[in-house]
Amino acid sequence: MKYHYPTPQELGMKIPIQLISELFCKGFEHALKGYKITETKQLRASYRAGYRAGKLYLKEIRRQQGILEFPLVGKITIKAA
Repeated sequence: MKYHYPTPQELGMKIPIQLISELFCKGFEHALKGYKITETKQLRASYRAGYRAGKLYLKEIRRQQGILEFPLVGKITIKAA
């Protein structure tokens, strides 16, 4: 099943002039699909800004739908000597 992911332009986001809009949009879409940053080319400032905007957009959508995000539970292991 194909899904339509909105672009930053469709959502009314303004991309700052100093960022490369193509990389910003790719980072935004990457975040909407739920992927993580795994490659070095994804560390560029434009890509990261789009990725962060996508994550913040998803967080806002979930909050509007009433979906709560609980804090992650970490496991601590202590070894006795």
